[in-house]
Formats: sequence, C-alpha cells, structure tokens
Amino acid sequence: MNLSKGRPLSRIRFNFTPNPWHRPARIRVPELRPRCFTTTRPSQGILGLDRKDLRTEKSEKAHQVALRKGKVAQQNEEAPSHRHRIKVYSAPRSVRDKCPDPIRHLSSLQLGALDPTGSRARLFDRTNPECARVGDILLVRTRSGDPFSGLCLNIKRRGVDTSILLRNQLTRVGVEMQYKIYSPNVTGVEVVQRRAKRARRARLYYYRLPKHDLGSVEGVVRRYVRMRAALRRGEVDTGDGPGAARGRDANAGKRSRQKSK
Repeated sequence: MNLSKGRPLSRIRFNFTPNPWHRPARIRVPELRPRCFTTTRPSQGILGLDRKDLRTEKSEKAHQVALRKGKVAQQNEEAPSHRHRIKVYSAPRSVRDKCPDPIRHLSSLQLGALDPTGSRARLFDRTNPECARVGDILLVRTRSGDPFSGLCLNIKRRGVDTSILLRNQLTRVGVEMQYKIYSPNVTGVEVVQRRAKRARRARLYYYRLPKHDLGSVEGVVRRYVRMRAALRRGEVDTGDGPGAARGRDANAGKRSRQKSK
C-alpha cells in the first residue's frame, strides 16, 4: 500500500486484491439513547414520570397476575379430580427412642443367658482384686474332651467374645489353646496358681522363646487337683483338731522321732 503525502484518501492506490472469501467483521455501533428530560422536581425521571408511579404500576400488574393465578387455582380445586389420592402415613417411631444402645442391650441379654450367676464375669473383671491375670496358671474344663491347663498369655476382654490364650507343653512340644470363657462348651475355669508378681505386660508372648519358656505345668496342676479332692473329702483341715493338716513340719518331726528310737 502506497500512501502519498498531499493526496486525498480517495486517490490512494491499493496494491492488494480483495479476498472474495473474506467476511468483514461486524462493527457494533452503540445505540444513541435520548437524554432524559428532567423537570423541576428531582424525583421525576424520563418524560416527567415519577419513579414511584412506575413502581406502583408494576406492583399493580403483578397483583393482577397473582389474582388471575389464584382464581385459576381455586377453580382447579373446586373441579372434581378423577385421580386417586395417595394416603400419606406418619413417620414410624425411631428405635433409638426405645433402645438408645442396642449393642450393649443385646450383649447384656446374652451374658445373662450364658452366665446367669455372674461368676465368670467376676473372675475376669479388672475391678475385682482376685481376678485372673496374665501369668497365672488356669485350668479349663470342657464338655467335649479332657481339661486343658496352661500359662495364661493373653486375655481379650470383648464382652461376650472374651477369650483367653493358654500355653503348655505336651510331650515336650509347645501347645497353645484359645478358649471363649462364655462358650456353652466350657463348663468351668479355675485358677491353679497365681503369679508371684504382677506382669508388666498385657501379652506374655515372650514365653514362646526357649529362654523364657516355662515348660510343662502338669505337676502343678496335679498337686492342685489332689489338694482340692482332699478338701472335698475333709481330710485337710486348717484347725488344731484331730483332722489337722499334716504339713512339712509335722512329717519332719515324725521322722526325727523314728530316728531317735
């Protein structure tokens, strides 16, 4: 494009040919709005109309439309409807109002059915000073099978699912048995021997190592069973009567008399 100085725009020559496929961009020309004719009062607007008057006109139109709609709705209500009305029921009563904690209620019912006397619950209750603890030797009697005794390694207190883990040696092989104390198959749990000191751990799994393994507890259990049988027969008595218990000192005195003779 060559622009020469001093020539009008009509005489300027263009060196390019127009593209027939080119579509010129549309130029948006702002609309020329007439200025508002103001009057003496500042509250008046276009063409001398008051703004309040415009608002009242709009509100009247909206009110008329609402009245029309209300009439149509009233006519629809008065007209008979051939559709079946759906019966709406009220919301049922929540179970939480009757039983706030159903799990605890169910567990209490099961404990009452499985342990009516509450002896097993007291035996494994932490608040009881004479409860069974880890490190004690326990004897479990079952309906099906021989009784099993062993060192208590762990006590899992889970309500109805409370269980104990016992360890013993049978034919020099370590055996561990886990029992549910509230199981109907378990007829009784007895404490054979208590630990001298309180264990400083909740799980005594280190007894599985050969260094700390306690070995077989059959000897301790056998002595316990004999002592209990003697107590039932009345042979062992703690008093000074004719059925007095003959302990280690009494036997030692008897032997000394025989030697002196």
